[in-house]
Amino acid sequence: MPSPTPDTSSSPLFRQPAFVAFWCCRIASSFAFQMLSVAAGWQIYALTHRAASLGLIGLIQFLPSVLLALPAGHFIDQWDRRRVVIGAIAIEAVAVICMAISSHLEHIHETAILLLIFVVGIGKSFEFPAMQALLPDLVPGPMLARAMAANGAASQAASIAGPALGGFLYVAGADVVYALDAGLYLLGLLALSCLLAVKVNARPREPANLDRLLAGIRFIRARPDVLGVISLDLFAVLLGGATALLPIFAQDILHTGPWGLGLLRAAPAAGALLMSLWLTRWHFQRQVGITMFAAVAGFGLATVVFALSSWIWLSLAALFVLGACDMVSMVIRGSMVQLDTPDDLRGRVSAVNSIFVNTSNQLGEFESGMLAAWLGAVPAALLGGVGTLLVVAIWMRLFPGLRHRQQLHHADS
Repeated sequence: MPSPTPDTSSSPLFRQPAFVAFWCCRIASSFAFQMLSVAAGWQIYALTHRAASLGLIGLIQFLPSVLLALPAGHFIDQWDRRRVVIGAIAIEAVAVICMAISSHLEHIHETAILLLIFVVGIGKSFEFPAMQALLPDLVPGPMLARAMAANGAASQAASIAGPALGGFLYVAGADVVYALDAGLYLLGLLALSCLLAVKVNARPREPANLDRLLAGIRFIRARPDVLGVISLDLFAVLLGGATALLPIFAQDILHTGPWGLGLLRAAPAAGALLMSLWLTRWHFQRQVGITMFAAVAGFGLATVVFALSSWIWLSLAALFVLGACDMVSMVIRGSMVQLDTPDDLRGRVSAVNSIFVNTSNQLGEFESGMLAAWLGAVPAALLGGVGTLLVVAIWMRLFPGLRHRQQLHHADS
């Protein structure tokens, strides 16, 4: 795989005040959401003792991202994206404040938790694509890949430490976790308010209609490189969802206990975190297309090794490599999509991309679970890894321009 080269930019990433404010908001919001997910799941199961209630939390979070994607994308392209993010996080903050107060007064019940989680999901359906579309306004184009890597580092750090912190604080009560969540959301709002003084591109407002709502989809279909990277992510994640089977591998194949399962769950995030930290200091200057395909192929190969491993340390190494490869692919894909998309369409394209991301994650876990039920965990994970490699081979043939692409920014975009 071609290696990125050191960034020779005269302005280091974390000396960009606008990006620092953005990054602080992202890490606060990510930690709050991870802690919220743990506390809400634990609390609702303690109230109901029904596994189905845990499934409902996932569904309730997933529905707004799909149902609101197109109108959210149009809204993000019409309004100041900074204010959209502020409004979305404010909605999430109000919801968790309500959860904290209700839990403290012991007036919380299943329906209320699900309703408030749905409100958080509404906020997330605007926050995620708005932040994706806002980032290119805050850093120079050559620094975007490093900025996305730093953004990914914030998410991975939250994925590793957030659930553990939420579980630890839950001992003091769900209301304590929710109160800290609210504090983190408010810190994120404070950080983001610093961006209001930054000059960004003004966009004309146009009334919503079906033609404008679908503009993001039309743009993706018309740009082979953008269509290629988004669809590659969809099918690779859909087939390579072996992490959903970790409890089975931990107990039945690796013969380890909860401590081993914890290590297995942390390994992909650790690999992604370390790779993202490395990528904040290096950037891709050439052969970005083949590098991306190599990273996705590495993801597939790591899945195959994990499927065939019966030693926990080899499995941990495979999952670590899997996470690192996924981060390389994510940074390249995300940078290419944002740089190839005109500013007035970034919200709608990011919203459509979020549908692909959320759908592939959810359906990937479902697909892995169903295959494991029919064939067993090892064949299911093995087929997922081999399927990912086949997708890479097919996509390299279907999208030759993407395979030969040299730069993150397309010359005629």
